[in-house]
This record gives sequence, structure tokens and C-alpha cells, in this order.
Amino acid sequence: ALWERNGAIIGGMGAALLIGLPVGGVFAWGMSIAPYMEFPPRTLYVEHAPFSWTAFLILGVTVAAIFLPFLVRLTQAVERGVPTPWHVSFPWWGWIGAAVIFTSWILAWNRFSWFDEFQAYTFFPLWAGYILVVNGLTMVRTGRCPMLSRPGFFTALFPLSAVFWWCFEYLNRFVHNWHYLGIGDLGPWQYFLNATLSFSTVLPAVIGTAELLKSFPNRFQSLTGFFPLKVRHNTRWGWTVLICVATALAGIGIRPDYLFPLLWIAPLLIITSIQVIVGEKTVFSSLKHGDWRSIVVPALAALICGFFWEMWNYNSLAHWEYSVPFVQRFQVFEMPVLGYAGYLPFGLECVVVANLLRNRGVPI
Repeated sequence: ALWERNGAIIGGMGAALLIGLPVGGVFAWGMSIAPYMEFPPRTLYVEHAPFSWTAFLILGVTVAAIFLPFLVRLTQAVERGVPTPWHVSFPWWGWIGAAVIFTSWILAWNRFSWFDEFQAYTFFPLWAGYILVVNGLTMVRTGRCPMLSRPGFFTALFPLSAVFWWCFEYLNRFVHNWHYLGIGDLGPWQYFLNATLSFSTVLPAVIGTAELLKSFPNRFQSLTGFFPLKVRHNTRWGWTVLICVATALAGIGIRPDYLFPLLWIAPLLIITSIQVIVGEKTVFSSLKHGDWRSIVVPALAALICGFFWEMWNYNSLAHWEYSVPFVQRFQVFEMPVLGYAGYLPFGLECVVVANLLRNRGVPI
């Protein structure tokens, strides 16, 4: 069975906290929970703080200070030895994926009258094509790809991905950092089915992109032996992080302008802190040896996927727009530029959740 005991327990505990704490905090504060239960979500009931140069500069400098050292290490890396051989030609199904992307992109960004009935449903084929292409490129680079070498695991990623992203949709109800347009008058079931199908592509896309990046091992070798991070009293730290994040998450609907970053980091911190408490390895375990590949590779994979998510979203009929407090300016497509930093921890969350599926706490 794919879901082993520990993976199911940790995933269930994490989901329970993520779902229960925000609505519990709102209820305990005496606020109505009715707006958060609206489905499909159409009402924008969170009024965000305006743009602030102070907040923008502080967050921008913080993000740069954290990630610039890793970028320097990667850019200074030297490919050593013989380049990875091309074991096979680009597979036929990869070409199909490329054709699907090309066709879906044209259909998504244009308004053909004969396509009106299906105009809002171009997200899934775009990302189905992307998944085929990245697996095909990995096949060329290494002679194998997750879609073929681990078909059971890879297939199971699709339903898990749908559940995974619905959790983010739920958390977003308390902060309204994004909302959807162009979905017409879809009823609850139509909205749920269309959204679930689209959400099912998230994990396969990020995991597939991470596998492609790993086919360039020399490039990421520079991230080994780099700043070992050893933490004593792991269990104590696990409880500390869990309690702090749980407390903050209970207030996310009460102070959304200040706690909205929890949308992107709370799932990661909650699951990994539970793993630490029960004595399992986490995605951060390799840091004690100074090996940062398990962090940087999935973060970059999500950032790459994020670029394509935002680009293909930009001119589609059914699309999302952002409203992020303090930093809603300098958009790249619809996303404010600092918002792309959220994709970095999101990549780690994708790997953490996928590892729960395999009941393993080590990088994929």
C-alpha cells in the first residue's frame, strides 16, 4: 500500500491542524464563519492594506539575503567530467505533450467563437502537456523518468495533488491573496470537478520538474558541504515550531494582512515539525551535513513551474488575480514580483507531501 501507517498519521494530523485552526480562531474571536464557507468562493470580503515601500524593501532585502548565497554557489558551479549522455531520443509521447501545450496555449489566449463552451477548461491540458514534456526531457537526460519508472507512485500523485491544493484554497479563504475570474456561473459541483481536475496536475508537474533538474548533478554539487546546519534537542524544537505555527495559524483570519505568509509556510512547518517529534527524517535532515540540494532543487522546480503557471494564466479566460497586502506592485504577469518567493517553500511542501505518499522522509 502506498499510504503506510506513519505517512497517513502525519498527513492526517497536519491536515486536521491546517483545516481546524483557522476556522477555530475566527470562531473563538467572535467572527462569523459564514463567509469562509461560501462555495464556490465569489465574495471578496478581506480588505487588504495598501502598498508600502517600507514593507516592500524589508521583505525584498530579506528574500535576497536568504537566497543570494545559493544563487552565487549555483552560478559559480563548474560542470565536471563527461556531460550526461543522451540515452534515448525524445519520446513520441513527449512530442504529443508539446503539441498539446502549443494547441492549448493558442486556445487559452484567444477567444474563438466555436470554442466558447470550452474556453474555461484549458488549464488541465496545458499542464498535462507540460508533465509529458518534462518527463520526456528527463528520459532523454537519464534514460528514465518518474512517469515510467515509478508509474504507481506517479499516478497516485494526481489525486493527492488535488487534495493538497484544495488545502491551499481553503487557507486562502482567510486571507484572499488570490481570487478567480472568468469562471462564469459554474455551480458547486461543476466548479469542484473542474478545479479538482486542474489541481491534480500540481504535484506531478513540480516533482517531474525536480527530477529534470536532478539530471544535472554537477550543477548542484556545489550545494554540498555548504553551511552545515546542526540543531540540538530536535524534539524540543519540533514542539516549539509546532506550537508557534499553530498559534499563528489560529489567527490568520483575524490578522490576514500580517499573517498571510503562513499560507505558504504553515503546511511545511507543521508537517516537518510533526516528523521531528515522532523521530522521522525530514526534508531538512541533510542540512546537518551541509547538503542543501534537497532544499534548493524542489524550490527551483516550483519556481520554474510558477513562471509557467503565471504566464499561461495571464491571458486565459478563466484565471486568477492577486491581492497581496503591502507588496501588491511590480507584477510579472498577474503576480507581484515578491510573490514569487512563495513558490520556494511551496516546492518543499510538494516534496514533503509526495514523500508522505511513499512513507519516506528523504528527498525524492
